[in-house]
Amino acid sequence: MKLYGFFRSGTSHRLRIALNLKGIAYEQVPIDLRTERHLTAEYKAINPQQLVPTLDTGDALMTQTPAIIEWLEECFPKPAFLPEDAQARTTVRALAAVVGCDIHPVNNRRILETLRRSFGANDAAVNEWCGTWIAAGFDAFDALVASHGRSGPFSYGDTPTLADVYLVPQIESARRFKVDINRWPRLAGIDQACAGLDAFRLATPALQPDADRPAGH
Repeated sequence: MKLYGFFRSGTSHRLRIALNLKGIAYEQVPIDLRTERHLTAEYKAINPQQLVPTLDTGDALMTQTPAIIEWLEECFPKPAFLPEDAQARTTVRALAAVVGCDIHPVNNRRILETLRRSFGANDAAVNEWCGTWIAAGFDAFDALVASHGRSGPFSYGDTPTLADVYLVPQIESARRFKVDINRWPRLAGIDQACAGLDAFRLATPALQPDADRPAGH
């Protein structure tokens, strides 16, 4: 498989974790967002939205991480991203959606570039914007974890789930936008537990092959 992505992209990070947890080998094809390679005609032929990531399975080009991760769960069911119980699956999906639907979409690169270019936002304003939505989402995520009553070091119990796949990249992004994660000790603990697993550690942005490349290389 080929993964078209960018080392610092939260959605690319999310998919790297998912692939690693499933034990699926993949080749990375860097799409440098800093030089707007994603906006080229070449990449548009791969992903009509010109977003990252894209997963080339050899049989199909897949876009949108929620859809790709569902495909992984259906085709590679072990280890599972979701609990067996239907209510528990709903809880885990809701946790993932806090990040995937309510935090990330308003903080992704094209939104932030619009704030800068069209509204004159400086770095401090961008960080405040991101921090506002990250804090609201993390408050809700933390409350949901507290309320489900399932013990364990991860978002839902003793093994990583879809919720952790979504949470960890968002925590990485939060740190980049100067958000103090220690405000949510429970979430910081989950992040630390995940960092102890190779599937998460090897997916971190700093360890990706394009992390050390200057823009455009």
